[in-house]
Amino acid sequence: MTLQEQIKKDMMQAMKAKDDEKKNTLRVVMGEFARAAAKALSDDEVVKVLKKLAKSERETLEQSGRPGDSRYIEILESYLPQMASDDDLRQWIAGNIDFSKYKNKMQAMKDIMGHFGSAADGSRVKEILQKM
Repeated sequence: MTLQEQIKKDMMQAMKAKDDEKKNTLRVVMGEFARAAAKALSDDEVVKVLKKLAKSERETLEQSGRPGDSRYIEILESYLPQMASDDDLRQWIAGNIDFSKYKNKMQAMKDIMGHFGSAADGSRVKEILQKM
């Protein structure tokens, strides 16, 4: 089952359970899917939509001066893949990246992000590379 199908199924369950907050959040997500060019989105495209919505909500909360997390963000992030820890990133980089092949460390970002995909935050990887 794709992530998009799972979200649609969970929205139906939230409707039956009368969980208005989850239902409304997933409706927003489904609305974003409808705005996409393709009917069926890949899991990577779904993750991008979810990250964009969560980032937008965080920025809104920051501007209004409210706490940084909300149930809306929790619901969105529950569908995101488990992020790789800093230790996992460091270990993989140490074992798999030969910095002598690159002009500078930042050129290794492509290979690292290619391996971890959406399970690694690019800004975290950049920070780790700068500290190495």
